[in-house]
Amino acid sequence: MNEPTTYRAPQSAGAVHYPAPIPTAAPLVPVQPGHIPAVLPDGRVVTGYAVTPAQPEPFALEPPVSRAAVNVALGGVGFLAACGGLLMLTTFIAALAALIQQLIILAAVVFGGFIAVQILGSSGRGGSTTVNIRKAVIKRNHFHG
Repeated sequence: MNEPTTYRAPQSAGAVHYPAPIPTAAPLVPVQPGHIPAVLPDGRVVTGYAVTPAQPEPFALEPPVSRAAVNVALGGVGFLAACGGLLMLTTFIAALAALIQQLIILAAVVFGGFIAVQILGSSGRGGSTTVNIRKAVIKRNHFHG
């Protein structure tokens, strides 16, 4: 029964052809390929099964720039930002002080001009109470010349 047999069907139009089995000399045994040894030089045995490779130990990545250099750079940037902010603050305070000073001067000029118009403008017309009182006092005391 183990011997291969060949069956030849008659050559007719309706005949069914059955394939002949392949004759085997020996049972099939898995064999390592010729270029891969059964034992590798480092001592591992080749079994034919897929083995996940050993993962190397994770290590901390070193930054390309030292942390001290980063800290110094960030400190310098912060210092420059603070200096720029203080410069802008002092400029703003100086401008605000100059504005307040100019507003005070403007108020003094306007108020002084108003007072000057009241005093000097009424001397020609004689309608000022203060001037009339003085004239009356001068006339009453006969200090006129």
